[in-house]
Amino acid sequence: MKTKIESITEVKKLVDVFYEKVRQDQVLAPIFNEIIQDQWPKHLAKMYRFWQTILLKDLTYKGAPFIPHLKMDLEGKHFKLWLGLFNETLDENFIGDTAEEARWRAAKMAEMFEMKINFHRENNTKPLF
Repeated sequence: MKTKIESITEVKKLVDVFYEKVRQDQVLAPIFNEIIQDQWPKHLAKMYRFWQTILLKDLTYKGAPFIPHLKMDLEGKHFKLWLGLFNETLDENFIGDTAEEARWRAAKMAEMFEMKINFHRENNTKPLF
């Protein structure tokens, strides 16, 4: 049954189901597992706080999410896969305005991260944070 994203319970479901898909994806799993290794519970807890802050306006996340992604070997195809799995998770489990906001924010995040990574690679620069 599809539900609205209204509390941390739904945010956790979104994150857990989505990252389970990432961990099973033939292309994304090796990249994420190489970085995260045995720290998945810690990473998931951080993602709960991140999406809770974005979707529920509960200011539980502090951090700079771009920096870790700059160190990853990511290209456009990876962002498309990531976004596809995220949208699939939303489509299968959630309805409502907050789910649509999650879809929009994930698309903008993927677009921004890809552009910033490409900029830094093309200019051989390091971020200023």
